[in-house]
Amino acid sequence: MANLQLPTMEKDTKIRTGIFGGTFNPIHIGHLALANYLCEYGEVDEVWFMVSPLNPFKRNDTLLDDHIRLKMVEAATKDYPHFSASDFEFRLPKPSYTVTTLNRLTENYPEREFYLIIGADNWSAFERWKSPEEIINRYHVLVYPRKGFPLSQKTFPPHVRPVDTPLLEISSTFIRHAIHEGKDIRYFLHPEVFRIIQEKNLYK
Repeated sequence: MANLQLPTMEKDTKIRTGIFGGTFNPIHIGHLALANYLCEYGEVDEVWFMVSPLNPFKRNDTLLDDHIRLKMVEAATKDYPHFSASDFEFRLPKPSYTVTTLNRLTENYPEREFYLIIGADNWSAFERWKSPEEIINRYHVLVYPRKGFPLSQKTFPPHVRPVDTPLLEISSTFIRHAIHEGKDIRYFLHPEVFRIIQEKNLYK
């Protein structure tokens, strides 16, 4: 676990920890702004950016090495006390499933209450995840808006609720393609992430 700073909490009050999982290939300002909003507007006390490892059973030529992606997430999150970069899934069996990650996190960090952060696009396919009912019965799920995936309050079971975060339609795919085309998109990235990409000549 990198750059973890614990917020001051009342005794016996669990820390509300948002789990924001993804490949972060690369992490961009859309990821950071969303997590920033959730912390500052009281949805969670902190957000852990859970970097997903390369699935050895799936070929993905565009996915960078696990530790390079982790390094970029560490660089992007180190200056904000409510953010942490996590390599927790690197040590779990492959392929990694969200339900396994959440259950292991709960075992390892009993002082925390975990909130899964997912987009409306993922929520629309949530029933196809591994053990979806276990997830929504044991954990809070925060669903943020995505263009083309309208959210209706009536469709949400207990422990699952939409969050009215700003809609920033920036994708890692767009970032990679733009860099490959030679575009200067430094303002879509944290300055340190942009520096790493330039220094290592990534996505070219």
